[in-house]
Amino acid sequence: MTMKKQFLEHIGNLHRSIFLLSPANASGIRGQRLLGADAKSQLAERLRQSGAPLGEVYQFISSLYFRGKLEYAEQFKNPPPEVPGVHIITGAGLMLPETVVTLDDLRRISATPIDADNSYYRLPLDRDLLELRERVGSETDVIMLGSIATSKYVKPLLAVFGERLLFPEAFLGRGDMSRGSLLLQCCSTASPLRYLRAGGLVIGRKRALEEFSA
Repeated sequence: MTMKKQFLEHIGNLHRSIFLLSPANASGIRGQRLLGADAKSQLAERLRQSGAPLGEVYQFISSLYFRGKLEYAEQFKNPPPEVPGVHIITGAGLMLPETVVTLDDLRRISATPIDADNSYYRLPLDRDLLELRERVGSETDVIMLGSIATSKYVKPLLAVFGERLLFPEAFLGRGDMSRGSLLLQCCSTASPLRYLRAGGLVIGRKRALEEFSA
């Protein structure tokens, strides 16, 4: 039996968990290779015609960090029955990695500013988070793979999930590229990360900033 099979059999007996992934930034160079009017890659052609899965699109835009987040989440998810284990935070609320999007869809999603105080972002996200909370019940951990350096992800997630929202301890002090490499390494060794309560980390960060600026 392979290491991965052993892990998959073992994880079924562990605490339930789902993952929420921050999106890839489509405003960069690789994003414009899809959104630009003269984009000629195969993926850009598919987006203009039949569409492509959102997870694949974001992996193209962020070939290390988002790829690492998605592969890690897919490998280590342990959701309740009938509930998807991986969700992507977007400008249109939560979306599944397998959701097929067209070029117009991607432009619409990318045009919405990801800001905790932006109602166009918060209203659909809050709606989907509340529905997800009802579906997963009270015994499922929610693990965020994204940044807690700003409030844009963690504020709405904490408002709904509170102390159940977790964050990888090893993400602290690492940049995006380092996080992506770490996640892929965890996948290859079937070794999940250790998680901390996101709320406690946010409070600790605020206190550190206040002391620094005092």
